[in-house]
Amino acid sequence: MKIGFIGLGNLGTPIAINLLEQTGELYVFNRTASKMEPLVSAGGTPCSSVKQVAAACDIIFTIVADDAALNEITLNEDGIIKNLKEGGIHVSISTILPQTADKLAAEHALKNQEYVAAPVMGRPEAARAKKLNFLLSGNAVAVQKVKAFLTYCGAAGIWEFGEQVSAANVAKLCNNYLIVAAIEAMSEAIELAEKSGIDKQQWANMITQTLFSAPVYINYSKLLLEENYLPAGFFLRLGLKDVNLVLQQAKSVEAKMPVAEVAKKQFENCMEKGLGEYDWTAVRMALK
Repeated sequence: MKIGFIGLGNLGTPIAINLLEQTGELYVFNRTASKMEPLVSAGGTPCSSVKQVAAACDIIFTIVADDAALNEITLNEDGIIKNLKEGGIHVSISTILPQTADKLAAEHALKNQEYVAAPVMGRPEAARAKKLNFLLSGNAVAVQKVKAFLTYCGAAGIWEFGEQVSAANVAKLCNNYLIVAAIEAMSEAIELAEKSGIDKQQWANMITQTLFSAPVYINYSKLLLEENYLPAGFFLRLGLKDVNLVLQQAKSVEAKMPVAEVAKKQFENCMEKGLGEYDWTAVRMALK
């Protein structure tokens, strides 16, 4: 099978490199052509358009910034649906609204294609270490076809959520919300420790080795204490995008999420300070 990959940002690039290392062949496209260079140097085949990738491949992986970008590359005349062969599979790694996934799956089905949701958990360093986690949902046959390729992408874990294609996207929004809440809570606790005159590093060492000895607290407390927000592992502007998606989904199902509303205000505060291209741990700057 011919495999394609669209979207070579901070996370997409190491995932695509992992995939290429395992398959030996990969068709790649990115709107900014220079970002294809690492893949081309490793033996990937550069494409000049989404259309070219779609026409050449049986399975296409996409990881783009938001719902609008995914709709654009999938639905337009030169997009994936119009050019992917019957039986082809579109695997979306992006964090998007569940409604968007359902809509795209329905459009693919009209062309006898499959759409599989596989949003990814992990920062670029986790991709390079092959310690990613993929949340997976969609047609059972298509899901089985893509699982091996997700392992090639760097999966340490693959978590299946059934045949409702949007289920994995709901799970991903829940996950990202918990990360946002953890970052905000840790930021506030570090600020309280520091301004109260205790050693914030000593406090963080204690709490991450006792009650909060989980990767999200261990890894993000380190980043928050370092206050090194550039280069970004995950852009703050994308963190705000994810918080907005969480709140949109909550509204659609009438779920109350007051803490998410607070997080949104904190991210918006940082955007007003011009921190959109900083790492999303820079949300701590809203407390300054």
